[in-house]
Amino acid sequence: QVQLIESGGGLVQAGDSLRLSCVVSGASFRWYTVGWFRRAPGREREFIASIMRSGGTEYGNSAKGRFTISTDDALNTVYLQLNRLKPEDTAVYTCATIAGSTWRFWGQGTQVSVSS
Repeated sequence: QVQLIESGGGLVQAGDSLRLSCVVSGASFRWYTVGWFRRAPGREREFIASIMRSGGTEYGNSAKGRFTISTDDALNTVYLQLNRLKPEDTAVYTCATIAGSTWRFWGQGTQVSVSS
């Protein structure tokens, strides 16, 4: 059973920062790629960033220049640093990992709310 548990969300003001965490666990499961997504009310899920165990990263347009993805292999944790937050960043942020060729395992998400 693969589990992803997010934490670190909250209510902040515009311009503030947050660091989200995603802990990946599961007997004999070794993740190779973990990604962060978000979904705002009334909008489709949006890709934010992903990181490979090798260290390669990809970012969606909303994340470039403000968000940074990183990992602590020893803790099986992937972080998403959110800087200079804007009200339009308000969403549920969820992490996922690939099995096979699809985003197969998902966490429950953590709410990020940014007030103006």
